[in-house]
Amino acid sequence: MWVGPGRVSRIPSNLHTGPPPPALLFATLSHRKLAWLRETENIVSENGKVRVPRHIAIIMDGNGRWARERGLERVEGHAEGARAVRDAVETAARIGVEYLTLYAFSVANWARPRGEVEALMRLLVDFAKKERSELRSLGIRVNVIGALEDLPTGTRHAVEDLIRYTADGDKMTLTLALSYGGRQDIVEAARALAVRARAGLVLPEEIDESFFHREMTTRSLPDVDLLIRTGGESRLSDFLLYEAAYAELSFLPIMWPDFRPSTLLDAITQFSGKERRFGRTSDQVKRGEAAAFDPLDPAE
Repeated sequence: MWVGPGRVSRIPSNLHTGPPPPALLFATLSHRKLAWLRETENIVSENGKVRVPRHIAIIMDGNGRWARERGLERVEGHAEGARAVRDAVETAARIGVEYLTLYAFSVANWARPRGEVEALMRLLVDFAKKERSELRSLGIRVNVIGALEDLPTGTRHAVEDLIRYTADGDKMTLTLALSYGGRQDIVEAARALAVRARAGLVLPEEIDESFFHREMTTRSLPDVDLLIRTGGESRLSDFLLYEAAYAELSFLPIMWPDFRPSTLLDAITQFSGKERRFGRTSDQVKRGEAAAFDPLDPAE
């Protein structure tokens, strides 16, 4: 993520975005016609062998450690991580991923030093303004999960403008998890259902997994197929706990700024070799027997 997960803290009430970072921190997607495009073409041409996940989720961890190893400020690590975000988004869109969800800022990240949080908000604003045209040209629709209302006013408006600007995208949904917590999302969904049940609008026996999912901020997303985490840690850090129940997990030792298109393609290739049993035996999978449950689909 632009930042790694941390501990929950109260959100500063007077947080402001401040001036934008230097423009040189961002190069537009249209200027990066790199050799890795050949790699994406190769994986698409081998669709008979490579199974592209429908929904990929990424915990983008390691920006601060990447910067520290180079004697840089943590903010510089986050800025370099923004480049990796662009590469991951464009690569996913070009190879046919339908949903890409990025853990951009967790509810726990408000505990980070004030200056770092402000810098992250500036990076988010800059991304929303500078990448909007390229995102739309790639057919990418931007979505947000989490408490968008927690963000500083300027940041929130920039993200809302980006959502509106890309609303017609029909190739890939890019979801940014902002001020997001998986446990919090589950609790709020349970609370909403309790209120409806008390009002007689729903019966307890009517509530199943899909019904519950419709009350969550992730209602527009299907189950996660592949969850990737960089930074060398092997934990979920409160990310998509409900939706990643049967996801394949890929924990990578590299720091997020070192994430390249080839890194994503390698993870997808490994995913393709996995047998996804969903509680069945290998023999049942080979015979084509159905799983005992239906994967979550986006709510209408």
